Amino acid sequence: ELEKLGLRDDVDLHVYEIPVEYQTVQRLIPALWKKHSPQLVVHVGVSGMATTVTLEKCGHNVGYKGLDNCRFCPGSQCCVEGGPECIDSIIDMDTVCKRVSALELDVTVTISKDAGRYLCDFTYYTSLYQSRGRSAFVHVPPLGKPYTAEQLGRALQAIIEEMLDVLEHSDEKINCQHEH
Repeated sequence: ELEKLGLRDDVDLHVYEIPVEYQTVQRLIPALWKKHSPQLVVHVGVSGMATTVTLEKCGHNVGYKGLDNCRFCPGSQCCVEGGPECIDSIIDMDTVCKRVSALELDVTVTISKDAGRYLCDFTYYTSLYQSRGRSAFVHVPPLGKPYTAEQLGRALQAIIEEMLDVLEHSDEKINCQHEH
């Protein structure tokens, strides 16, 4: 749906479907970062428990015990051996949530600090680690429970555009501080 809607003109949108497989994530996420060198990567995952569109603040390194679609689980139960326990996104999710909620898109947007210790969290942490925090993760409920594909597409479009705006303004502050 987001591919149909697109993003603002100055943004190149690349959409990939990532299999629910730990080993594929460990191989594919670094390869995509290397290939595109993006300003930001936004991962989107479906959560059967979600009833809102949920912005995840951080990814976790340890606690992965569930088998993936290949019936595999990392023996270490972690994403990156020796990596920090938790990595926060550099995107201010509270600001993004407030701004998107103010748009009154008929979709409820909330914040979470726990992406679930399964492939969503594993993917998020792997991307955060690869990007030094320049990643985001959005959990969405299954289609029709309660939102349509169009509602979710519009919400994701607004969320990503707000994330880019927040990121650009934080980059300006960082650059400004370095100049003095």
